[in-house]
Amino acid sequence: MISAGDFRKGITFEMDGDVYQVVDFQHVKPGKGAAFVRAKIRSVMSGVTKDVTFSPTDRFPKAHIETKEMQYLYNDGQLYYFMDTETYEQLPLDREAVEEAMVYLKENDNATVRFYKGKPFEVLPPNFVELEVIQTEPGVKGDTAAGATKPATVETGATINVPLFVNVGDIIKIDTRTGEYLSRK
Repeated sequence: MISAGDFRKGITFEMDGDVYQVVDFQHVKPGKGAAFVRAKIRSVMSGVTKDVTFSPTDRFPKAHIETKEMQYLYNDGQLYYFMDTETYEQLPLDREAVEEAMVYLKENDNATVRFYKGKPFEVLPPNFVELEVIQTEPGVKGDTAAGATKPATVETGATINVPLFVNVGDIIKIDTRTGEYLSRK
Protein backbone atom coordinates (compact mmCIF):
# COMPACT_ATOMS: atom_id res chain seq x y z
CA MET A 1 0.00 0.00 0.00
CA ILE A 2 1.14 3.52 -0.74
CA SER A 3 -0.28 6.68 0.76
CA ALA A 4 -0.96 9.83 -1.29
CA GLY A 5 1.52 11.66 0.97
CA ASP A 6 4.28 9.42 -0.46
CA PHE A 7 3.51 10.18 -4.13
CA ARG A 8 6.51 10.85 -6.38
CA LYS A 9 6.81 11.12 -10.16
CA GLY A 10 6.65 7.72 -11.83
CA ILE A 11 4.98 5.84 -8.96
CA THR A 12 2.21 3.51 -10.09
CA PHE A 13 -0.84 2.58 -8.03
CA GLU A 14 -4.26 0.99 -8.44
CA MET A 15 -7.42 3.07 -8.03
CA ASP A 16 -11.03 2.47 -9.13
CA GLY A 17 -10.10 -0.70 -11.04
CA ASP A 18 -7.40 1.01 -13.14
CA VAL A 19 -3.66 1.53 -12.82
CA TYR A 20 -2.36 5.10 -12.67
CA GLN A 21 1.09 6.61 -12.87
CA VAL A 22 1.91 9.88 -11.09
CA VAL A 23 2.93 12.41 -13.77
CA ASP A 24 3.23 15.40 -11.44
CA PHE A 25 2.31 16.12 -7.83
CA GLN A 26 2.23 18.93 -5.33
CA HIS A 27 1.87 18.77 -1.54
CA VAL A 28 -0.28 21.72 -0.47
CA LYS A 29 -0.46 23.01 3.11
CA PRO A 30 -2.94 25.88 3.18
CA GLY A 31 -2.93 28.34 6.08
CA LYS A 32 -6.41 27.18 6.98
CA GLY A 33 -7.69 23.64 6.75
CA ALA A 34 -6.04 20.30 6.23
CA ALA A 35 -3.10 19.58 3.92
CA PHE A 36 -3.79 17.81 0.62
CA VAL A 37 -1.98 16.38 -2.39
CA ARG A 38 -2.81 17.69 -5.86
CA ALA A 39 -1.68 15.16 -8.47
CA LYS A 40 -1.73 14.79 -12.23
CA ILE A 41 -2.13 11.08 -12.93
CA ARG A 42 -2.19 9.11 -16.18
CA SER A 43 -4.02 5.84 -16.72
CA VAL A 44 -1.47 3.20 -17.68
CA MET A 45 -3.99 1.31 -19.78
CA SER A 46 -5.86 4.07 -21.63
CA GLY A 47 -3.34 6.93 -21.48
CA VAL A 48 -5.99 9.37 -20.18
CA THR A 49 -4.56 12.08 -17.90
CA LYS A 50 -6.53 13.74 -15.13
CA ASP A 51 -5.98 16.06 -12.16
CA VAL A 52 -7.08 14.66 -8.80
CA THR A 53 -6.91 15.95 -5.23
CA PHE A 54 -6.10 13.43 -2.48
CA SER A 55 -5.90 13.52 1.28
CA PRO A 56 -2.30 12.67 2.31
CA THR A 57 -3.69 9.70 4.28
CA ASP A 58 -5.50 8.10 1.30
CA ARG A 59 -3.99 4.68 0.69
CA PHE A 60 -3.85 2.68 -2.55
CA PRO A 61 -2.41 -0.70 -3.54
CA LYS A 62 0.91 -0.30 -5.33
CA ALA A 63 0.83 -1.67 -8.90
CA HIS A 64 3.49 -4.24 -9.79
CA ILE A 65 5.24 -3.02 -12.94
CA GLU A 66 7.62 -5.23 -14.92
CA THR A 67 10.48 -3.74 -16.91
CA LYS A 68 12.42 -5.27 -19.77
CA GLU A 69 15.43 -4.01 -21.71
CA MET A 70 14.57 -4.06 -25.43
CA GLN A 71 16.20 -2.88 -28.65
CA TYR A 72 14.42 -0.37 -30.92
CA LEU A 73 14.44 -1.78 -34.46
CA TYR A 74 12.40 0.40 -36.81
CA ASN A 75 9.18 2.35 -37.48
CA ASP A 76 6.88 1.28 -40.32
CA GLY A 77 4.90 4.51 -40.32
CA GLN A 78 2.29 3.40 -37.78
CA LEU A 79 4.01 1.06 -35.33
CA TYR A 80 7.39 1.10 -33.61
CA TYR A 81 9.07 -2.29 -33.35
CA PHE A 82 11.15 -3.34 -30.34
CA MET A 83 13.02 -6.64 -29.92
CA ASP A 84 13.54 -8.59 -26.72
CA THR A 85 17.34 -9.08 -26.69
CA GLU A 86 17.02 -12.45 -24.90
CA THR A 87 14.27 -14.18 -26.91
CA TYR A 88 14.55 -12.13 -30.15
CA GLU A 89 10.75 -11.73 -30.05
CA GLN A 90 9.51 -8.51 -31.68
CA LEU A 91 6.99 -6.24 -30.00
CA PRO A 92 5.04 -3.65 -32.06
CA LEU A 93 4.00 -0.53 -30.09
CA ASP A 94 1.79 2.35 -31.13
CA ARG A 95 2.84 6.01 -31.05
CA GLU A 96 1.15 6.79 -27.71
CA ALA A 97 3.35 4.35 -25.80
CA VAL A 98 6.62 5.53 -27.34
CA GLU A 99 6.22 9.22 -28.28
CA GLU A 100 8.21 10.70 -25.36
CA ALA A 101 11.13 8.30 -25.82
CA MET A 102 11.40 8.48 -29.61
CA VAL A 103 12.93 11.97 -29.62
CA TYR A 104 16.05 10.34 -28.09
CA LEU A 105 16.10 6.88 -29.74
CA LYS A 106 17.81 5.85 -33.00
CA GLU A 107 17.45 2.47 -34.66
CA ASN A 108 19.30 -0.28 -32.75
CA ASP A 109 19.36 1.72 -29.48
CA ASN A 110 18.32 -0.04 -26.27
CA ALA A 111 15.37 1.21 -24.24
CA THR A 112 13.44 0.09 -21.16
CA VAL A 113 9.88 -1.04 -21.83
CA ARG A 114 7.47 -1.07 -18.86
CA PHE A 115 4.64 -3.63 -18.64
CA TYR A 116 1.58 -4.04 -16.43
CA LYS A 117 0.13 -7.58 -16.47
CA GLY A 118 1.96 -8.28 -19.74
CA LYS A 119 0.70 -5.16 -21.55
CA PRO A 120 3.38 -2.61 -22.53
CA PHE A 121 2.48 0.97 -21.62
CA GLU A 122 5.67 3.04 -21.62
CA VAL A 123 9.09 3.18 -23.25
CA LEU A 124 11.97 4.89 -21.42
CA PRO A 125 15.13 5.90 -23.28
CA PRO A 126 18.55 5.49 -21.62
CA ASN A 127 19.29 8.31 -19.11
CA PHE A 128 22.08 9.63 -21.35
CA VAL A 129 22.32 9.50 -25.15
CA GLU A 130 24.86 10.77 -27.68
CA LEU A 131 23.36 12.24 -30.83
CA GLU A 132 24.69 14.16 -33.83
CA VAL A 133 23.66 17.78 -34.39
CA ILE A 134 22.14 18.06 -37.89
CA GLN A 135 20.97 21.68 -37.84
CA THR A 136 21.87 24.77 -35.80
CA GLU A 137 22.67 28.41 -36.39
CA PRO A 138 26.39 29.28 -36.41
CA GLY A 139 27.62 30.94 -33.22
CA VAL A 140 28.36 34.65 -33.68
CA LYS A 141 31.93 35.63 -32.81
CA GLY A 142 31.94 37.96 -29.83
CA ASP A 143 28.51 36.83 -28.65
CA THR A 144 29.83 35.30 -25.45
CA ALA A 145 27.31 36.29 -22.83
CA ALA A 146 27.54 33.92 -19.88
CA GLY A 147 25.35 30.89 -20.43
CA ALA A 148 24.23 31.92 -23.92
CA THR A 149 22.52 29.10 -25.82
CA LYS A 150 20.97 28.43 -29.19
CA PRO A 151 18.56 25.74 -30.42
CA ALA A 152 20.02 22.72 -32.20
CA THR A 153 18.20 19.87 -33.92
CA VAL A 154 19.70 16.40 -33.45
CA GLU A 155 19.43 13.38 -35.75
CA THR A 156 16.28 12.06 -34.03
CA GLY A 157 14.43 15.35 -34.53
CA ALA A 158 14.63 16.64 -30.96
CA THR A 159 15.47 20.31 -30.44
CA ILE A 160 17.95 20.95 -27.61
CA ASN A 161 19.37 24.22 -26.30
CA VAL A 162 23.15 24.05 -26.69
CA PRO A 163 26.06 26.45 -26.05
CA LEU A 164 27.08 28.77 -28.90
CA PHE A 165 30.24 26.77 -29.72
CA VAL A 166 28.30 23.64 -30.82
CA ASN A 167 28.24 23.21 -34.62
CA VAL A 168 26.55 20.97 -37.19
CA GLY A 169 28.20 17.53 -37.15
CA ASP A 170 29.13 17.64 -33.45
CA ILE A 171 28.14 14.68 -31.28
CA ILE A 172 26.50 15.91 -28.08
CA LYS A 173 25.57 14.11 -24.87
CA ILE A 174 22.00 14.71 -23.64
CA ASP A 175 20.30 13.90 -20.32
CA THR A 176 16.99 12.40 -21.49
CA ARG A 177 15.30 12.93 -18.11
CA THR A 178 15.58 16.72 -18.40
CA GLY A 179 16.29 17.18 -22.13
CA GLU A 180 19.42 19.20 -21.32
CA TYR A 181 22.75 19.37 -23.13
CA LEU A 182 25.62 17.90 -21.06
CA SER A 183 28.75 17.90 -23.24
CA ARG A 184 30.11 17.43 -26.76
CA LYS A 185 32.66 15.00 -28.15
